[in-house]
Amino acid sequence: MFNQFLHLYLKLFFILTPFLVLSTFLTWTSSYTIAQRHQLIRRTIGAIIVICLSLFMYGNYIFELMGITLDAFRVGAGILLLLSAISLVQGKEFYEVQNDMQDIAVVPLAIPVAVGPGTIGVLLVMGSELVTWPQRVMGGGALLAAIGSLAVLLFLGNTLEKKLGRKGLNVLSKLTGLILAALSVQIIMQGLKGFS
Repeated sequence: MFNQFLHLYLKLFFILTPFLVLSTFLTWTSSYTIAQRHQLIRRTIGAIIVICLSLFMYGNYIFELMGITLDAFRVGAGILLLLSAISLVQGKEFYEVQNDMQDIAVVPLAIPVAVGPGTIGVLLVMGSELVTWPQRVMGGGALLAAIGSLAVLLFLGNTLEKKLGRKGLNVLSKLTGLILAALSVQIIMQGLKGFS
């Protein structure tokens, strides 16, 4: 049981692209005070929790409502996650903040930086795979632990930026992209097996 929890936690942690979120957060809040940054982190993490738990809990109903098979969604989610991974490895920015006064807690930090299309797809699939209550509790716990780890990373952002520098954070983002690419291929292959 613990091994499954740990496996889910690590998968979810990397799916949330923590180092991309951190480097993006530090870039967009360079003119903020520490107090403003902390307030923004709390709002962003709150939004991520609500969005992720909603997707995780109601994935089954969404599939039933739309008449989509789980295997078809696995393939689609895997492709989206792979595209996100490629963007991470290439270091591409996919959202631009217009001005310093813009509220960035929900959009773009929660969606689409932390919870992008690939993450949404994976959460929906995971919510449909974990059907018993013990599995759902374990999955929800792993999800909250992953989001909690992201929060800790953001709160330690100033210290990490000083220790690792922007280049160090970019390297970690690219490594996250490689891990996501492997996860996405695994999800696609699992979906394709269902069609054979």
